[in-house]
Amino acid sequence: MTSSTLGQRGCIAPRVPLGILPRAGRAAVLLFGATAAVGLLACGAPDSSSSSGAEGGGSGGADETAQDAPVREESAPAAPIDQALLPDGVTATMVAEGGELFGGGGICFTCHLDGTGGPLAPDLTDDLWVNVDGEYGSIVELVKTGVPKPIKHPGAMLPRAGMPLTDPQVEALAAYVYALSRGLVAVGQ
Repeated sequence: MTSSTLGQRGCIAPRVPLGILPRAGRAAVLLFGATAAVGLLACGAPDSSSSSGAEGGGSGGADETAQDAPVREESAPAAPIDQALLPDGVTATMVAEGGELFGGGGICFTCHLDGTGGPLAPDLTDDLWVNVDGEYGSIVELVKTGVPKPIKHPGAMLPRAGMPLTDPQVEALAAYVYALSRGLVAVGQ
């Protein structure tokens, strides 16, 4: 009793009449839909003018899916960060808070995976920057304003990842990304 329709962006979406589902089933469908919508909002929809396939050597095919993403494992406690290696005003506590946000409420992992990038967003663990120069202040601004027209990857980033992030949370995320890109923290810490 379900059918599929081709959506505006070419996505095949099942059409399930909610009236035939029991109340618990309706709630599950709505919850799943809301969760999927938040994930899509964080990355934005791929720009239709972007070329298909991943740039940078990936095949861009169906074999590059979220199931291929690295699984975050619990790691040993992080080594202390040398404060002298951080920009003025950035603390090791901010870096740790940013790491928690990156893998949780900031939903950065949705597109950047564990920080090593994916088909929708760039790798943040190296010194190659695509949309900014990689300095702390420019990372803060990028998170605040988003990336409406990405240079390389098809996923646009909404301001503050489409989440209600406060300025201190944005600054903590930027501190984590800054430290991650310079090898001051390990992926997943």
